Amino acid sequence: MTASFEALSEAVAAITAATRGRHHGVAIVLGSGLSDYATALPGAIEVLYETIPHFPIPNVTGHAGSLFSVESGGGHALVLAGRVHAYEGWEMGEIVFGVRAAALLGCHTVVLTNAAGGLAGELVAGDLVTIRDHLNLSGRNPLVGDNDDRLGTRFPNLTGAYDAEVRRAIAEAARATGIPHKEGVYAWFLGPSYETPAEISMARLLGADMVGMSTVPEAIALRHMGVRVGGISLVTNLGAGIGDAAPSHDEVTDVAAKSIAKFTAVLDHLLPSLVGGS
Repeated sequence: MTASFEALSEAVAAITAATRGRHHGVAIVLGSGLSDYATALPGAIEVLYETIPHFPIPNVTGHAGSLFSVESGGGHALVLAGRVHAYEGWEMGEIVFGVRAAALLGCHTVVLTNAAGGLAGELVAGDLVTIRDHLNLSGRNPLVGDNDDRLGTRFPNLTGAYDAEVRRAIAEAARATGIPHKEGVYAWFLGPSYETPAEISMARLLGADMVGMSTVPEAIALRHMGVRVGGISLVTNLGAGIGDAAPSHDEVTDVAAKSIAKFTAVLDHLLPSLVGGS
């Protein structure tokens, strides 16, 4: 179900008023355990999701519920601290509501971040991986239902869904901070149960390097609106059946907390480069 243009417009008006009319050309969505990043950014104006009309509020540990307008690269960016997921019972239109609002606010580039399970042999917990492409293994799509042409075309092309220029900017941010740069394919499973070893084997055979429970619907909705998309996965665990792996949410949030400095360093370099290049 597509979020209504009218509901999105009400949210956009409220965010515009709360952020003092700032223009935002870039947005970042923070995944599990990464929400604290926004609080220390310069010029931050916090807007609680609960104060924004129609905005869905996360209820999963590790996901805050605030939007921040921050100063960066001579301009301003939006940082969405926390997201909602399909496994919580939200409709597809609600899951992508936040990123659609960011697009209508003027964000031409959105970077989606997440915590993910690593499948590729060279990946270990703590790695940052740029998303090159995705596999939608959930059977769900945020574009199902009536199409509103004010938001995008009926049949969007997802070739190059993760923008090459944004991927290069992420790679440069990693090099500048001395963090090894890796790229991979992200597979979206519905959750909330972790994948079985057989499902992990299937995903690997299909070409997945990471698995997770978010990001893909947001990427689809943003491409529907013509927005450039970047993606960064923080590998917090190995997929079930790989070694002695037995994934847990506590492990995800613990590794995210331990890796926050590395993640922050990359975003600190990436964000101003994207804003400054707007």
